[in-house]
Amino acid sequence: MEAYKKEFVDFMLDSNVLKFGDFTLKSGRKSPFFMNAGLYVTGTQLMKLGEYYAKAIHNTYGDDFDVVFGPAYKGIPISVVTAVAYSKLFGKEIRYCSNRKEAKDHGDAGILLGSPIKDGDRIVVVEDVTTSGKSMEETIPIVKAQGDVTIVGLMVSLNRCERGKGDKGALDEIKDLYGFDTAAIVAMDEVVEYLVEKGMIDDELKSRIDAYYAEYGIK
Repeated sequence: MEAYKKEFVDFMLDSNVLKFGDFTLKSGRKSPFFMNAGLYVTGTQLMKLGEYYAKAIHNTYGDDFDVVFGPAYKGIPISVVTAVAYSKLFGKEIRYCSNRKEAKDHGDAGILLGSPIKDGDRIVVVEDVTTSGKSMEETIPIVKAQGDVTIVGLMVSLNRCERGKGDKGALDEIKDLYGFDTAAIVAMDEVVEYLVEKGMIDDELKSRIDAYYAEYGIK
């Protein structure tokens, strides 16, 4: 596994964002691990998070895009710090945009926060993690409704490597359904392999993770 991925795994653990235990996911699945990007709360953590996203987007999709879009709510700070980091690291001004859960009818009215989206914009969507693809069902129509735009791709921090609604992984299902690329900074199978090598996942936890993937993993 590449050095930057190992650094990102350590960063998730140090920030207490990636945890192991017993968790019930939004999808109803019982999982032995959980990632909560809402726990990136300090200036240093957010600065590093933005840099990891910016580097991953740059390496995966290049510079030919205009807007980074973060779905409410956890995608909002991710889109902001990614736009800041992209300017710092690569010298290109990227606009940020997010949606509100409820449209505002006064002042800065509408469904969007940040930059408006206009015809011709090329957009990268950023999320923390995608398990079932449900959030994209809400996000993509909002983005497409803003004009004649192109969604370049989706970047998440962690690919959980489990099935979405069918037998394919959630990221692959999104790619097939909407026709744009999907990627992650790191995949969970890489995380597990790295932490087993470091002695941070014992046999009992490894067996629980294996059992989870036997039930929900990509076939």
